[in-house]
Amino acid sequence: MQIQLERNGERDARPVYRQIADHIRGEIDARRVAAGSRLPPIRDLARRLHVNRDTVALAYEALAAAGVVESAVGRGTFVCGAGRAADGDAEVFQPALSPLTERLLDFERSRPRFGSGSGAVPMHAVFPDSSLYPVDAFRRVLNRVLIEAGPELLGYGGPQGHEGLREVVAKRLRLASIDVAANDLVLCHGASQGIALSLRLFAEPGDTVALEEPTYSNVLATVAGLGLETRAIPMREDGPDLAVLERALRRPEVKLFYTIPTFHNPLGTTSTREHRTALLEIAARCGKPVIVDAYEMDLRFAGRPVPSLAALDRAGLVVHLSSFSKSLFPGVRAGAIAARGRLVDALVALKQATDLSDAMPLQAALAEFVARGDYDRHLGRLRRILRSRCEALLEALAREMPRGARWTTPQGGYQVWVELPEGIDTSDLLADAVGAGVLFAPGAQFHHDGRPSRGLRLSFAMANEDALRRGVAALGRVVRDRLAAQPRRSARLHI
Repeated sequence: MQIQLERNGERDARPVYRQIADHIRGEIDARRVAAGSRLPPIRDLARRLHVNRDTVALAYEALAAAGVVESAVGRGTFVCGAGRAADGDAEVFQPALSPLTERLLDFERSRPRFGSGSGAVPMHAVFPDSSLYPVDAFRRVLNRVLIEAGPELLGYGGPQGHEGLREVVAKRLRLASIDVAANDLVLCHGASQGIALSLRLFAEPGDTVALEEPTYSNVLATVAGLGLETRAIPMREDGPDLAVLERALRRPEVKLFYTIPTFHNPLGTTSTREHRTALLEIAARCGKPVIVDAYEMDLRFAGRPVPSLAALDRAGLVVHLSSFSKSLFPGVRAGAIAARGRLVDALVALKQATDLSDAMPLQAALAEFVARGDYDRHLGRLRRILRSRCEALLEALAREMPRGARWTTPQGGYQVWVELPEGIDTSDLLADAVGAGVLFAPGAQFHHDGRPSRGLRLSFAMANEDALRRGVAALGRVVRDRLAAQPRRSARLHI
């Protein structure tokens, strides 16, 4: 098969994997590739097209999802025979998805696949391993609230969420100098739902939102699903580039700015008070709201706390998101959106249109867990463990990474950002790293356009100190091997 690809620099170029899949589908539909034919091996086609193996794998996955091909482990990928149709040669019905859903599918298929054998060091995900979950303590409070208020909790609750949990969250936010009451909060299913609801407050399909570059990959997915466009604000050492941000927010099509100022995902960095004050001044001058994702705000293990944007906000610009998913366990699915005035009413309306109720037993148990002090005791233990793991990771990086690599030093959270020497695409490096027994998150998944990147995110959430050292040692070997194999490669990759 001769496949002519439009590259990223060309106007309106489709994702490369989609071009490959569409070309193969066209060849099959035109009967130039017969039923039962074996497609080229992924590695061979990737080499011929000068693309990453994952790109070809995504194309084959898309064809398999459409029922065009099927894969057999150890044998390859084959064009499905006509006999698969239920009615002779009649085609199986393929419903047309909405353009927004297709766009979201394209985004999801572009994410890296982390398949691996057992024993690989998991440094790719930013949620704690299950050994850190306070299972017994939470089970006790869950049993207690079910005994005391079971029938009441098992019905529908209000869209604003459990009042007791809103009270304890508001109290904690006030301790962080964020002036809110329980009625200023709308509970949600973690910060992820909070992001979607907050974006919908201010933007509709076709609008543009300003996001940091790089940024949290799931906000990029949410933006794709909502039909929004993005304006990238490059990250500097002290936070987002304020000059670029002001130019963006002055544009009428840009409706808001989403930011992660504390323990940034993926960078792990924290902006200064001075930077935060200047950012709020810009937002006020431009008249644009700021959505602050404070999903790891309870996970500081070093340094002095910096006042949050919500604490510094005097003009009502900030919508503040918090979550228990990273600090407790993801399955609790509890977060909170703090806002002011009619924004709260709008959030309640959006929440009710999205789902009728949260899980009242979990929210009631969480309120009890926090009020009794169990949450703070858990945080004390968790912070000590994260500090030790972070130190082990940083020491291993200093020992194992080659000359030219650099990385951030977080004061909390779960992640460190590493930039490898120029000429290395971390998406292309991932398969070799998986083979060597270590998983990481390649930088491309945090970029608006998914372009090649020499950056990667390492997490110390799911692996202990010994595993982290082992994983970094394996990663260092893979990087050095790649550098030795490509000593003169000069392609410039973005961080």
